Parts: sequence; C-alpha cells; structure tokens
Amino acid sequence: TNPGFVVRITQAGLDYAHEQGIAILEKELAQLKLPDISGDSRVLRVGKVHYELSRLRLRDFHLPYSRITPIPNVGLQVSISNAFAELDGDWRVKFLFVRDHGSFNLKIENVYIKINLRLGSDTAGKPTISTSDCSASISKVRLLLSGKLGWLYNLFHKVIESRLRKILEDKVCDNVVESVENELHTYIRTLPVTARIDDKTGIDYSLVAPPRATAQSLDTDLKGEFYSLAHRSTVPFSPLPLAFPSDHDRMVYFGVSSYFFNTASIAYHKAGALVFEITEAMIPKDVGFSLDTSVFSAFIPQLEEKYPNMPMKFRLSAPTAPFLTIGPGGISFQPIVDAQAYAILPDSSLAPLFLLSLVRNVSAVINERSGRIVGSLDVGRIRLSLKDSAVGSFQVRTMQSLMNILASSTLLPRLNARLDEGFPLPLLDRIQLSNIIVKFHQNFLLLGADVHFQPR
Repeated sequence: TNPGFVVRITQAGLDYAHEQGIAILEKELAQLKLPDISGDSRVLRVGKVHYELSRLRLRDFHLPYSRITPIPNVGLQVSISNAFAELDGDWRVKFLFVRDHGSFNLKIENVYIKINLRLGSDTAGKPTISTSDCSASISKVRLLLSGKLGWLYNLFHKVIESRLRKILEDKVCDNVVESVENELHTYIRTLPVTARIDDKTGIDYSLVAPPRATAQSLDTDLKGEFYSLAHRSTVPFSPLPLAFPSDHDRMVYFGVSSYFFNTASIAYHKAGALVFEITEAMIPKDVGFSLDTSVFSAFIPQLEEKYPNMPMKFRLSAPTAPFLTIGPGGISFQPIVDAQAYAILPDSSLAPLFLLSLVRNVSAVINERSGRIVGSLDVGRIRLSLKDSAVGSFQVRTMQSLMNILASSTLLPRLNARLDEGFPLPLLDRIQLSNIIVKFHQNFLLLGADVHFQPR
C-alpha cells in the first residue's frame, strides 16, 4: 500500500534525537543499582581471603562519545565509546585472624556499548521500538581501597575488579533494555495515529508499514487519510507513489500527497460541510450593494415583476468533492459550485429563483504553524452557466462581475478562515518545528523543518 503521508528523519534529525536520548541514558545509568558482593579469594602461599563489598554507590556515568547509524533493513545502531564511571562503597576483609574494613573507590574507564534497535508497528498502526541486541565491554577497572594493610589488598583486588567488571557489563545492558522499553518505546507511542479535526472529520495517521531505515535516513509511511466521523467508508482511489527527493538540509521532512488533501474533500463533502449560505448580513458594507431582487433585476427583469424589492439568499454547495492536483508549480484545482438563489418572502419562506453553476480556477498557499498544516486560497474569475431558472431565461454573462464580487467577499474569507486553523501534523509529544521550507513535487508537497524537543 502506498502511503498518503511520509515522514523522513534525516541523519541530522537522528543525531538530534540521539543527543536527547543519550542525555536520558546517562541519567538512567547513573542510577544503576549494584548488588553487594562477597566471596573468597584463595591466594597462593597465603590462604583464603574473605571479602565483602557493600553499599555500592554509582556517582555518575558519562557517555562522551557516541553516534547513531541507520542500518538498512535492520533498524538503528547506537555505538558508545570511551565512556567512564566512578563508584564507591564500603569493604570488609577477613584473613586468618586479621580483620579490616574501610571505604573504596572504583574507576571504570574505556566502556564500549553497542545497541541495536528494532523498529516495527503494532496492529493499531502505532510505531514500536525494542532492543534487538546489546553488548557492553569494560577494558579498564581500577579499585582503590583505603586502609593500612596495603600488601593484603593487593592479593585480591584483581579478583574483585574482574567480578565488578562482569556485573557492570551485564547491568549496563539490562539498564539499556529497560530504558528503551520504559522511556523510548513509551515516548514514540505518543505519535497520534488518529487526530480528530472537528465535529465532522478526523485524520488517520496509522503506519502502513514498519519504519524503514536507509543508509541516510529513517522513513515512516503513514496512511494519511481524512475520514468522516459519521460516514467512514473506503476511499475510491489509491495513493500514488511519492518520489521522495534526496533533500537532507532539515532534520525532518513530511511528504504530503494529493491523496491526503483529496480525502479531506471527500470527508467534508460526505459530512455535508461543503454547503454555505450567503445572506445580506454576511456582505461587507464596502462592497456597495445589497443582496435583494432590485439589484438582480438589472440582469433579470422578471424578478421585479414577481418578487419586487425582496431580500435574497444564495445557497452554495459542491455537487461533487473537489479534487486538487499538486505539481512543481504548486497546488491548483477547479471546484464546481452550485449556487441556488432564493427570494425571501414576507413570511420568511423561500422562493427558488435560479440555479447557477460556478467554475473557478483556485490556487493554494501551504505552510506550517505551531505543528499544523495551514493554508490559504487565491481564486481567479468565475465562469457561470445557468442550470435551472424559475424566472425565465437570462444572460448569465451579464452578472459575471457581481457573482465574482459576491463569492470573493463572503465565501473565500470563510474558507480561508478554516484553512488558517490548519490540520495537525503527526508529531511526537513535546516536539516543536522551526526553519520551515515548503517545496512542490509531482503529486505531493514536501515540508521540511528542524526539530526542538522540550523536556519535561
């Protein structure tokens, strides 16, 4: 299934996400809980030394050098090198009749960690992430014990260092797996797979396939489909393939297909939302005319005879959902609108006058604001044709300018006000976008941005 909406995270975006994740992992590792250690070390020509280490406290854990790499067909790999940590605690030793105790300090250096992350999606279309592999190795451990019997400590400190190295290597990976599950997996599931727009429509942003790693990016294919809350049904056409360009200047790119916008037209049309009324109260005062039969009598003499000086009303509706096209030059479409004119009789009932068909060239400007796709429409001149008349035939060409002003002054501002409210982008929690660029390609528009994560 081709996606209607694609999210691409570039290497720059992955690096930024990695930077935030490493900061969280550092805090998690700094809270490692280490068990008490005890044992016996048999020292040649001396005998058995019993030791105990307790109250092990990890002071900090630093991950100064790390990188994230997308691995095609696998997922993501995080490599950490030259990490170091320090911990302290209490020790106790028993050797023959000698007993001693004190505190110790352990310096851990040259820690190397490799983490492979598997990306997927669940049955609800939400993204998933898990640790498919983790390995940790520590090449340098230095144990410093306080006390007077230095010669005794030297007999068994290597045994303790070896045990601590093994415990730490296992604990680091245990902590990584737990952090990915509790922190990262939970966070990426804040991606909204459905977004309610208003009381009529919603957007389906569910994943149609697991996220896909390439050599330079991470791509996520989303359904990208509007639907009517009351009458959800199968869309009668499929998304076209998106030939994603190799732009990598921004951290994230959104590929928004014509399918996305056209399903919006279908959803709003099915919901009965593409019906508008124009009354006298809606006409701006600076337009210079009133919406009544006396104005239209100049074009239709029969109106003055049948409905003299009566207020009028227009009911505008789209007989079919308007479809747009996206190309390198931008967005354009030619919506067809039926305009039914009525005379408002003294008893407030409506008398049908005539039905016009309006065709207009429309172009759109698209942008992003506060995590939402916003837009505005610009229109050309209206082309009129008469579909039906209860007041006889007349030349519609003569009222071309009047209808053009009427639609531009009333209908267009209402449409642009709705488009200015926008539609939400599929963003994880606490993500803000900046440095927005918008480019148009065949069948889709490309919206690029940098990302800022707002920690709690």
